[in-house]
Amino acid sequence: MATITDLNAEKHLLPMDWGGIQWLCGQDIDPECEMTFGMVYINAGEANDRHVHPNCEELIFVLSGECDHTLGDETYHLKPGMMLRIPRNVPHNATVTSWEPCRMIIAYSAPARQTIGE
Repeated sequence: MATITDLNAEKHLLPMDWGGIQWLCGQDIDPECEMTFGMVYINAGEANDRHVHPNCEELIFVLSGECDHTLGDETYHLKPGMMLRIPRNVPHNATVTSWEPCRMIIAYSAPARQTIGE
């Protein structure tokens, strides 16, 4: 059965000190799904904490704003229209370098993604 999630519904909105995440699909939303999917924004000049996902890989796609994204020992400058694949268990985080928040689509290869801070 298909699942429809309304972006305007604040039910799955997770505020963070650095921005926020809105989950659109995942085990908590649809117990039959096989992925986790959402949108994230990081405020201008802010960074999310460095972390790993031990049970899945992550794809991020930048919608607006820019960030420097660390991936292991490398740093990538991401702009709108760019995508980055983050393998499981690789430490990563993003620091916004633009004057505006960086908005990204995020997808994980597991329905209940795990996150462990570094």
